[in-house]
Amino acid sequence: MTWQPVPGNLLTRWAKDLTPENAWRAYPRPQLIRSEWQNLNGLWEYAITPKEGSDFPGTQGQILVPFPLESALSGVKRALSPEERLWYRRTFRVEQAWQGKRILLHFGAVDWEAEVRINGQAVGIHRGGFLPFWFDITPALQAGDNELLVAVADPTDSSWQARGKQVRAPKSIWYTAVSGIWQTVWLEPVPQAFIAGLKLTPDVDAGAVRVQVQAGGTSGSRVVARVRAYDAGELVADGTLDSLSGEITLPISDPKLWSPESPHLYDLIVETKDDRVKSYFGMRKFSLGKDTQGRVRLCLNNQPLFQFGPLDQGYWPDGLYTPPSEAAMCFDLDMIKKLGCNMLRKHVKVEPARYYYECDRRGLIVWQDMPNGAKAVGDATSLLAIWFGSRHRDGNYAYAGREEAASRDDFRGELKELVEHLYHFPCIGMWVPFNEGWGQFDSHAAADWLKTCDPTRLVDAASGWFDQGGGDCKSLHVYFKKLPVDRPEKERALVLSEFGGYSLKLPGHLWNPAVEFGYRKFRSPQELTTAYLELLEKELKPWIGRGLSAAVYTQTTDVEIEINGYLSYDREVEKMDFDRLKEMHAHLAE
Repeated sequence: MTWQPVPGNLLTRWAKDLTPENAWRAYPRPQLIRSEWQNLNGLWEYAITPKEGSDFPGTQGQILVPFPLESALSGVKRALSPEERLWYRRTFRVEQAWQGKRILLHFGAVDWEAEVRINGQAVGIHRGGFLPFWFDITPALQAGDNELLVAVADPTDSSWQARGKQVRAPKSIWYTAVSGIWQTVWLEPVPQAFIAGLKLTPDVDAGAVRVQVQAGGTSGSRVVARVRAYDAGELVADGTLDSLSGEITLPISDPKLWSPESPHLYDLIVETKDDRVKSYFGMRKFSLGKDTQGRVRLCLNNQPLFQFGPLDQGYWPDGLYTPPSEAAMCFDLDMIKKLGCNMLRKHVKVEPARYYYECDRRGLIVWQDMPNGAKAVGDATSLLAIWFGSRHRDGNYAYAGREEAASRDDFRGELKELVEHLYHFPCIGMWVPFNEGWGQFDSHAAADWLKTCDPTRLVDAASGWFDQGGGDCKSLHVYFKKLPVDRPEKERALVLSEFGGYSLKLPGHLWNPAVEFGYRKFRSPQELTTAYLELLEKELKPWIGRGLSAAVYTQTTDVEIEINGYLSYDREVEKMDFDRLKEMHAHLAE
């Protein structure tokens, strides 16, 4: 039986070009590239058993990796309950040229708990649905075919783990759950002492970049590494590290600064006797500063920059969390640039590494949310907070569903992993640890920790509510009513981190024609366009003039029954006059 998308879903145009042979073939880690690797995406065997099952029971069919079980593009489209276990199985061979090297097995993301076995030998367990992980599988390998088995369990919304907007019973702003492998799986050969990671920190004021190398394997402390930076092929800096676990500062003379208007990137090569990786960096600085009126503003490269762009959920009708292709993923980013936006807010999801690389290349600033977990505040509290604001304190762990210390520890651990994973990407300009009170606890402390861990970015400590006075922003969500004209505080910038949500129903492009959700409904693209432009001209622009530093419109595309996107969910229809929108966006901050 050949693979095909499960019928009945709304499909995108890219689905027709998808095959098991071309599913996500690009090198998955653009910030640390080696020349040798093996992509394991494609058709795998799968089975579903009770959670207590301890072994693969035999194949029940084929699933297309890296598309999640519940998606049409997986070829399965079946929900996984918290009482079940999802099994993946395939075989692979290690290339003869890799003999004598360590072999690393990488997963871009698996939701949620993944136990990995090679030839029946357990090689590791990972918990967390959004971040990459790898295991050194060298001791478990054998000549010829090797069996790879992955067992997955996913509690979805039955527990407190980070899950974003996934629920078992989708409605309104809550969407279809995702389980299993949903990013690229791949093999990589490395020497006995290898370059496991890079931490690149641009210092615009000093005209330099700090390069920290993270060692893997054995004897890393005795390995010398050469570090070189290039601009369009021309060597601009050269230095040597005495050990892999070290740091070097490379001066960048007259640096070309990264910005939305000029997203300049430098190439970087780190090389030892036995290992060589390619990378890149951008020279940019995110900070707070004062405008000519003395008002606190978000700044890029020491200059105030009004940031405007959409809330981006990262959902697809056919692939759910996984875009049908890299071209599809880039289509969304190009559309955001086409609209004249200079940023986006990545909402309670972490994307594949190539997504952030493409934002780096295009000059799109990214506000990165930590995926929410624990307990949402509920519809009544949400509406009250939208209409009247909230002074709720976030030290009540039970209210947030954080009674268990394990829940709080898991949040802190995953937030740390998130920052470390995305630290490299120039486009990341803001960390958002909490959104609308979902699982929010000790947000002031979280903001302080983020500023210590990563002083190169800004922090929106509590997007929407409940504001505890921490972080770099006073962050508001405004729906259903006119935009206020608040002033920024003395030490924090004022940002409108969600607004709009204007909706339009387009027959033939709907996830579920019988149900719809939106904040304000319109009957035609012309009516929607007029209302949107009036919202920006009459309500948003006066606020920008009084000190508003950023605004995030809801949202890039429709998502399931939520029909308030710039685009329809299948990405086929521009729901407003984009030329008029782009012209308005170009003059917002004037």
